[in-house]
Amino acid sequence: MNGILKRKSGVLMHVSSLFGEYGIGSFGKEALEFIDFLAECGFSYWQTLPICMTDECNSPYKSYSSFGANPYFIDLPTLRSRGLLTEEELASAKQSSPYLCEYERLKSERVETLGIAAARAMKTEEERKAVEAFIEVNPKLLSACKFLALKEKNGNAPWQTWTAQRCDDATLFKWKFIQYEFFTEWQKIKAYANKNGISIIGDLPIYVAIDSADVWANPKEFLLDESGYPTTVAGVPPDYFSIDGQLWGNPLYDYKKMKSDGYLFWRSRMEHALTLFDGVRIDHFRAFESYWSIPSGASSAREGKWIKGPGRALIDAIKKCSAGNLIIAEDLGDITPRVDALRKYSGFPGMRVLQFGFLGDENSPHLPHNFDKNCVVYTGTHDNNTLLGYIWELDFATRERVFDYFNCGGSDFSAACEIIIRALLSSHADTVIFPIQDLLIYGNDTRMNTPGKPRGNWTYRLTREQLNEIDRRKYKYLNTLYGR
Repeated sequence: MNGILKRKSGVLMHVSSLFGEYGIGSFGKEALEFIDFLAECGFSYWQTLPICMTDECNSPYKSYSSFGANPYFIDLPTLRSRGLLTEEELASAKQSSPYLCEYERLKSERVETLGIAAARAMKTEEERKAVEAFIEVNPKLLSACKFLALKEKNGNAPWQTWTAQRCDDATLFKWKFIQYEFFTEWQKIKAYANKNGISIIGDLPIYVAIDSADVWANPKEFLLDESGYPTTVAGVPPDYFSIDGQLWGNPLYDYKKMKSDGYLFWRSRMEHALTLFDGVRIDHFRAFESYWSIPSGASSAREGKWIKGPGRALIDAIKKCSAGNLIIAEDLGDITPRVDALRKYSGFPGMRVLQFGFLGDENSPHLPHNFDKNCVVYTGTHDNNTLLGYIWELDFATRERVFDYFNCGGSDFSAACEIIIRALLSSHADTVIFPIQDLLIYGNDTRMNTPGKPRGNWTYRLTREQLNEIDRRKYKYLNTLYGR
């Protein structure tokens, strides 16, 4: 994939939403089946959310390591095929329901199961050498392993409170094994996708978590006090999603320090991401121009203020290490002329989200007649309602405007979704990406995330039977008809 957008289309679906038998989507045969589905439909992109570990609320945007692996995505049958798990151990990991990610069970059982496999691998010379050799050439992953092993040793307490500073070899090897297995399996998935004409777009969160290997190993890159806690934290002001704004709580970067070493931390993150994906979406791009800084301890994001960001200097650093790759700028939210100018300077395609098009007048950049050619269009993102849920929940006047705009006539809501999807495929925008829920025409109960809502997100999964209900020949026809 080169960095210039081509007239293509794709599907947004996180790995966690894949069907399977073990409580969450994984890098097993089901991922290959999904790639086959994309190719048969004439799609060119599979876009995922961040594939790192999730936080206590199951969000992949706040992880213990922006470099490290999500253990839950490791395919257990693959470990059984190598003799690292038994049939009984595999059977005990079977899920209760195919419709939701079983996060509570995964948290209590999955790493322990992987630890059993790691202990067997540690005793097998070939497996042990392969793990150690992989970690030796990936020092950022070694840092993540040390952090996770020490966190376990200290009862999962935040790193600022640790008393034990050494961990046992077996625990450290377990986390090394998890990184090795995850990345080895993922590279096979990516190779299969590329062989079948599918490019994979990853997601790079703008911020990292305070309790993470990123901050623990690089404290000088962040605005912290002497005890290692943030002096100011990240978020956004009041917006479409929340009247009080969003108080994310991530530590903010010390951009003066970062500039002195050529933004090494950011370059490392981007370089790592581009070993995993063919392209990357940079989350919350507007923070490169100005970011919302909230005092630590504030009760609401309303207490924050705008601070000037690194601007072109960081963009230049990112471009140097990502030349030839597709970089998508998530230019959503409070977008000023200066943010727009920075995005144009970068050359990165921006994002257009149909559901935002009807918040304003006919000049909205999110309406199809105003789409740039160099942009990526979505019916909605992981933070939006599904298209059907969106139409269903609109007030009467706005729904009439949507139906009039797309000439839906007296169509029912499901038929209107079909008409809108076809209209976006026919649009001027180079790339169009649909959440899998919108191809299925599912409602609000399959929404991936509701910003500002701490619980109940990120759990959506589809079944193999549901995927097979999508008319592959129809999408192959539409993608061909509209030159995608």
